[in-house]
Amino acid sequence: MTTPEDLTSPSASDRSPVVAGLLLAAGGGRRLGGRPKALLVHRGRPLVEHAVGVLRAAGCEVVHVVLGASADVVRERAELPGCVLVENPEWAAGMGSSLRAGLASLAADPRGVDAALVFLVDQPGIGAEAVARVRAAYGSRDSLAAASYDGRRGHPVLFGAGRWAGIAETAVGDRGARDYLAAHRDAITPVDCSDVADPYDIDTEADLSHLE
Repeated sequence: MTTPEDLTSPSASDRSPVVAGLLLAAGGGRRLGGRPKALLVHRGRPLVEHAVGVLRAAGCEVVHVVLGASADVVRERAELPGCVLVENPEWAAGMGSSLRAGLASLAADPRGVDAALVFLVDQPGIGAEAVARVRAAYGSRDSLAAASYDGRRGHPVLFGAGRWAGIAETAVGDRGARDYLAAHRDAITPVDCSDVADPYDIDTEADLSHLE
């Protein structure tokens, strides 16, 4: 795992809250013929670069990227300066393992992260404006917020650090944080992003038409 160097963690009383971007980019693209999603080309560069750029543009100075399938190739081809790269050897077990790995990495970051803004690498239709709206929903380390599209919950999702342990306990298989969110639906702050984003996934060959 790549870790930031020469960083200190000021006390909570003398700093602004740190809302970190957590990009899940470990998928192997099974329905795409085994092409890792992080390496799909969008606007001339790997999709993982595009997603990190969105998080940066939305105001996330701290960004952790969870890699899995072809992690070595992603490191070689993608330019991800300043990002903490987290390798998940259990990526094939599903999104839950990547979410757990990412939250563990954020918990160990010396900058003192107060919330994770979880973003998926295969949703290029969600841009910086939508991500910034969800980021702005942070209120405390118990915050729970999610983008909403025509009344349906989607990504990105914001998890205050006080909720990470509970999320990690329930993050199994491909369900990610779904079970935790279902159990705490009344605590979720919905953030309507219908007017600024299109939350499609790049899952199949047909979906590749969305890439530019």
